[in-house]
Amino acid sequence: MAAQSKFLSFIILCAVGIAGIAASVLWRHPAAPVKLTTGSFLAPSRELTDFSLIDQQGRVFGSANLRGHWSLLFFGYTNCPDFCPTTLTTLAAMQKRLRAAKAPVLPQVIFVSVDAKRDTPAQMAKYVPYFDPEFIGLTAADQPSIEAVAKKLGVGVIIRPTSDGNYMVDHSGAIFVFNPDGRLTAILTGPFSVDALQGDFQHIVAAPGILAGPA
Repeated sequence: MAAQSKFLSFIILCAVGIAGIAASVLWRHPAAPVKLTTGSFLAPSRELTDFSLIDQQGRVFGSANLRGHWSLLFFGYTNCPDFCPTTLTTLAAMQKRLRAAKAPVLPQVIFVSVDAKRDTPAQMAKYVPYFDPEFIGLTAADQPSIEAVAKKLGVGVIIRPTSDGNYMVDHSGAIFVFNPDGRLTAILTGPFSVDALQGDFQHIVAAPGILAGPA
C-alpha cells in the first residue's frame, strides 16, 4: 500500500507539473483558440531548447528533427507493464485511421525511453516497430541525458527498485504535440482513446494561425 501511495503521489505531482507548464502560458495568453478533449492547447506555442538523443537506428535525434512535421512525443519504457503499450497501441490505431482516411497531415510519433540502461537502440528497434513501423524510438547513452530532456517538458522520472532486484520507472504519461516549427503546441493528458486523440489532433492542426508542414 505504501508503494502504491508513493506512486499515486508521484503521478499527481507530475500532472501538476505538466499542468503548470500549460497554465503559465495560458495565464499570459488566456484566449486559447482550441478546446481539447484530452488536454490543453498552448497559445502561443512554446519553444523547446535543443536536445540530443539517439534513435533506434543509432542516429542523433535533436530538436531539428521536430521541424517540418507535426509530432506526437510520449515518454515511457519498453519494460512498462501496461500504460506505455496501451498508449502506443492507441496511437498506432489513430495513425491507421488517418492513413486509411488519406488525411492531409500525418504526425510522426516519437516514443522517448526513460530507461537508458535497458532501452538501448537495439532494444528500441525491436520494440517500437511492433506498434507501427514508422514510429520513432529515442533513447540515450545514460540516464541523466534522458532525464534532462524530460525535465524540459516537466516530466518527472523516478527509478523504483522492486522486490526481485529489478526496477520499474515511474513517469508521467502526457503526449506532447509539436508543430512543424518544432514548437510545443499542446499537452494531452488523457484519458486517451482513438476517437479523442484523432479529434484533438485534427483540431490542433486546423487551429487558426498554425501552418502545417509536410506529413
